[in-house]
Amino acid sequence: MTARFALVPTALAIAVLAGCSGSSPTPKADPKPAAANAIDPEAKAALDKLSPDDRKLAVEQKTCPVTGEPLGSMGVPPKLTLKGQTVFLCCASCKKKAEADPDKTLQAVADAKAKTGGK
Repeated sequence: MTARFALVPTALAIAVLAGCSGSSPTPKADPKPAAANAIDPEAKAALDKLSPDDRKLAVEQKTCPVTGEPLGSMGVPPKLTLKGQTVFLCCASCKKKAEADPDKTLQAVADAKAKTGGK
């Protein structure tokens, strides 16, 4: 009689495992990549206040070269010209740092544009 009761847990384990061995559901696509490219509604509203040409440049740049913050996250991004190139900042407070090392700032802009596929 004891041998029969010993088989019950084993049989249950086999039945459970057999039920789990079926095809697993198709994993859902990870929503993070799409969300990472989405622009926050408040930031979008701030970017929309730029001229169409400036807005295009800011969207291509996407982030502040000083802080890495999303452009538009702190209001309308200030525009700066360094070595003949247009640069957008997250806020006016970043202007001194951006001007202090223009090469570093321009490299950060180029890197940000490369990540977003901007030119």
